[in-house]
Amino acid sequence: MDSGIKRTQKDYTLAFKLAVVEQVEKGELTYKQAQDRYGIQGRSTVLVWLRKHGRQNWGPMAHYGRMSKPNPSPNSPTLTPEQRIKELEVQLKEAREKSRFFEAVIEVLKTDYGVHVKKACGQVLAQKSVEGLKVSRACRYMGISRQAHYQWQRRRACDEARHERIVGLVKEKRLRQPRLGTRKLHHLIRPALMAEGLGIGRDALFDLLRGNRLLVRPRRAYHKTTDSHHRFRRHPNLLKAGPEQVQAEASEQVWVADITYLPTRERCAYLSLVTDAYSRKIVGYHVHDSLHTAEVSQALKMALKGRQGQQPLVHHSDRGIQYCAHEYQAIHQKHGLICSMTDGYDCYQNALAERVNGILKHEFLLQLPDDLNQARHMVRQSIAIYNTERPHCSLQLKTPDEVHRASLQANR
Repeated sequence: MDSGIKRTQKDYTLAFKLAVVEQVEKGELTYKQAQDRYGIQGRSTVLVWLRKHGRQNWGPMAHYGRMSKPNPSPNSPTLTPEQRIKELEVQLKEAREKSRFFEAVIEVLKTDYGVHVKKACGQVLAQKSVEGLKVSRACRYMGISRQAHYQWQRRRACDEARHERIVGLVKEKRLRQPRLGTRKLHHLIRPALMAEGLGIGRDALFDLLRGNRLLVRPRRAYHKTTDSHHRFRRHPNLLKAGPEQVQAEASEQVWVADITYLPTRERCAYLSLVTDAYSRKIVGYHVHDSLHTAEVSQALKMALKGRQGQQPLVHHSDRGIQYCAHEYQAIHQKHGLICSMTDGYDCYQNALAERVNGILKHEFLLQLPDDLNQARHMVRQSIAIYNTERPHCSLQLKTPDEVHRASLQANR
């Protein structure tokens, strides 16, 4: 046929159409090969004939028929049309079985594992992982509409901008409190996010920080600073559970004290702390390079200088030799303090003091100071941030200084 003349459907006889359809359905030609061989005009003319006159299903999935027959190797025998049909039937059966298998896998991922199929489909299309795959076909394969895909794309763009802002706020807080936990971060950045209309839940913040590798991994270290084997008198544990247990119901009722190891580049140092059991505020501290009682007692003297009330006050510590020494006990007697000590070697009997030690060392004192003076400067700044800026879960996410001042004002 002369391909230079523009033809319409009326120019092809019914017999010609049926002959072409028969050849294609027998597997002798693909519909694209038939179109080229007979000079049939129009990209889908033969496909229209197949859908109208063919005996097979030439619906929307007919594009699979566009694949031409693979070029046989010189040594391989040429297949007859019947053999080719059987080969295609086997391939079609396997393709359908594979399709059903992956559909079942996707269903399990959705129902049992909560996988977002729309999100995965959108990522595959955005990354162009399958060459030549159109959005319409991909959405049809996944059983979703194109509208849902484009809506997901818009939401994704908005979420990326929102997440970038949230991560920026987190990094701002981490500048002063590098290892602040996610729950406390959520509490601190929530007002700013709500003001900008960028609310995020606690669990979603965990996922976001995990994806950006901003979660804090706990550190564990232990250095012994307590010498409990000595000749000095030991006092009973007034905080131990029982009918006579003393419990802090307001500030300046119970103080807990402890000593922790503080390394420097020059030599080892120590940090003595006195913490209010009710408000968790560090009321006294001192950095020193020896474990002499005179050095350890500086933290207690600092706490007593800032004491505002004259109500009975319990001083609780471990059974370290410094706390049992005459010099330290003389301070107790001078200021009317009631002494309480752990009755064993279990650190959990002074858990609050140990917890405060860990917060300072694992959240604030991350850089190794050069010498004792630099260590004192770092400790002073870290305790100021801890007391006035760091929220406590046990204080309903309030700061220790806030709770301490409110308690003192209520008891006046």
